[in-house]
Amino acid sequence: MAIIQSFGGRLEKIKLQKLLFLFVEKQTKPDYDFIPYKYGCYSFSAGADIRTMATKQQLQETESSYVKQDPVDYIKSLKEGDRKILLYIKNLYGKMDNAALMKHTYINYPYYAINSVAAENILTPDQLVKVDNARSKAEETILFTIGYEGISLEEYLNRLVKNNVQVLVDVRRNPLSMKFGFSKSLLIKYCNSLGIEYVHMPEVGIQSDLRQELNTQADYDKLFVHYQQKELTQTLDIQQKILSLLIENKRIALTCFEKDICQCHRKHLAEAICALPKFNYKLKHI
Repeated sequence: MAIIQSFGGRLEKIKLQKLLFLFVEKQTKPDYDFIPYKYGCYSFSAGADIRTMATKQQLQETESSYVKQDPVDYIKSLKEGDRKILLYIKNLYGKMDNAALMKHTYINYPYYAINSVAAENILTPDQLVKVDNARSKAEETILFTIGYEGISLEEYLNRLVKNNVQVLVDVRRNPLSMKFGFSKSLLIKYCNSLGIEYVHMPEVGIQSDLRQELNTQADYDKLFVHYQQKELTQTLDIQQKILSLLIENKRIALTCFEKDICQCHRKHLAEAICALPKFNYKLKHI
């Protein structure tokens, strides 16, 4: 809102995302993370916050712009360091139009241009080479696992993109989350927008009632003994399907919530898949 206010209360959508990106690049602890989207750097989380502000009538959303609606002085409410960053960003980039801002971010942050539909029209051949070099081309067959605890949606997606993951296999029994972006419907949308296929296999998840009162590592270990002895022995067909996905797509990731792999069933599921007769690949936790 402070960025929109500093530009007279109205700002084009693409320009806001680019200015916000340049703003957080200057922050010691960035307020938002970004992913390489169809017009370059983009934050789904910032977009969700903007929609919330529109619902609360703090701003109005038009087809191409955002318009500040309320009388609050958001610039005054910023921390001193952030006010200095905002002034710097406005002075340096304020007069650039959308195309100029896109080109600037593509040249200086080529990773965020790897999925851009506009890059070929605004970059030189040499600049496009740098964008191509920023794209992961890893092809070695690897079974990854990833948890989303403690990281933003964008950081999570970037880990998938940077490891060239082709298929995300959700192994939660119930793919719902209070954390933005990680419920099934949204996760499908955001993965697909980056060319990553989403597959849900709830059969290899753990029932929620078994996950109660997990206070120590010993509690988790006891749960996983049950999981290994009962659940994994009854889901060999699903494990084989996951292995087939890996063989076909080369780079897939099992996902669940926990950050600590020792407190998540995906570790034991992954190890069970590694023990299948046709598995001859690497396992990596990201």
